Amino acid sequence: MKSRKLAAGLALLGVVTLPGIHRFYLGQSRWGLVYLLLAWKTPLSRIASGIEALWYLFLDDDEFEHTFNAPNSLVTVKEERDQDQPSLDPAKVEQVANAVREMENLRQEGLITEAEFEQKRRKLLDQIN
Repeated sequence: MKSRKLAAGLALLGVVTLPGIHRFYLGQSRWGLVYLLLAWKTPLSRIASGIEALWYLFLDDDEFEHTFNAPNSLVTVKEERDQDQPSLDPAKVEQVANAVREMENLRQEGLITEAEFEQKRRKLLDQIN
């Protein structure tokens, strides 16, 4: 679990010594390398480290947790989306699928029209949701 205050302290340390240390701590090693490489040519990475130190200090704990301590955000979004979806009853889905198959057979035999088949199929599918 990464600490907001430690990240801010490392960013401040990066202003005077090696910029980008805080990025390594936060698990952003590519950005850490960019900061180190820029440090030899420009003061840009030191300035960015100072700005980020202030940003970390002014972030509230919940925002910092969500941004830097949350699991992979794609997994989190997928899990949240899955939780919003109502769960389907497999038995009901199977029952509706069998009914649609039976209606398809009736349609192929000419006992119901295409329009009747489509109307009944939609009603059955609405039962699942």
